[in-house]
Amino acid sequence: MVKASRETRSKFLKVKCPDCENEQLVFEKATSVVECTVCGRVLAEPTGGKAVLKADIVATFE
Repeated sequence: MVKASRETRSKFLKVKCPDCENEQLVFEKATSVVECTVCGRVLAEPTGGKAVLKADIVATFE
């Protein structure tokens, strides 16, 4: 049995919206634009790899 390396796994990030301070979870490798559920500001944009974050990271979940 082969174990997956922890370093190659993607993470979920809890981010805080810079406009309204709402906190929500975002997948590190988002494949679509992620908007704040409260005010609609773009929090993450896809790049084909790791998403470009436009919000502050509050916590990381593996």
